[in-house]
Amino acid sequence: MNTSPSLPPVSASPQGVARIAALLRLVAVHQGSGLRYTEIAELSGLERPTAHRVLKSMVEEELLVRDPATRRYRLGALIAELGALAAPVHDLGALCQPALQRLAQATGDTAFVFTRRANDALCVSRVQGDFPIQTPVVAVGSRQPLGVNAGGLAFLMALPAREVDSILAAVGSRLGSFQQLEVNKLREAVAAARKQGYACIGEHAVAGVTAIGLPVPGAGGAPVAALTVASTTSRMTLERQQDILPVLRREVHALAALLGGDGATQYKTGQHP
Repeated sequence: MNTSPSLPPVSASPQGVARIAALLRLVAVHQGSGLRYTEIAELSGLERPTAHRVLKSMVEEELLVRDPATRRYRLGALIAELGALAAPVHDLGALCQPALQRLAQATGDTAFVFTRRANDALCVSRVQGDFPIQTPVVAVGSRQPLGVNAGGLAFLMALPAREVDSILAAVGSRLGSFQQLEVNKLREAVAAARKQGYACIGEHAVAGVTAIGLPVPGAGGAPVAALTVASTTSRMTLERQQDILPVLRREVHALAALLGGDGATQYKTGQHP
């Protein structure tokens, strides 16, 4: 017996799909408070009649839900349903949990795993160590421009130079919010990471905190995640970085094997295989 839902003809253009995806991301960022139709139109750059028409269709398809009392839009039931179905395949946080626990136990500091979302680094999970002063200041689910934190910098060190240039051009206007970080300074950090073989950056994602990180290669060598260890800047000395690196590399190697990559991949040229 065929229980598959009856599907309407697919006629959406690539531009239309991109618009829907952009609106979903926009509403997701404001999921807590929700967004009014006028706010969505303004933030997305859509003309109000176009925004109204698209939002109406998205509500009908349960991609969004509109609160009749506040008139605010939030992610709908279909998004929750699809997310639940996709989670077992894409739950990077659960997959990385053993590695994070070992890192936190071995170093005493807070271990993080990041993944990439467009030009941002998304914190997927974290585990605190037992050192009295912890730095769990980057919240799970939070996003920062690639390069601001050690996870994002680890991605940049592993990407082709042309792609890094494109990313830096895209995020440049946002960097000033992170302790006056500038594109040129971030470019220097990428070059230093490639030269030394690991990412290290501090005082930008959070004042008083420094972290080191490595990219985790997937199938084909492209980075699919980044593991980092963070502590207070005074604690994360160069000597301590060298003590942590072997542990970090070991966990990257193990995680890469789970993700179909080669943990021995070295990113020093900005060209993954």
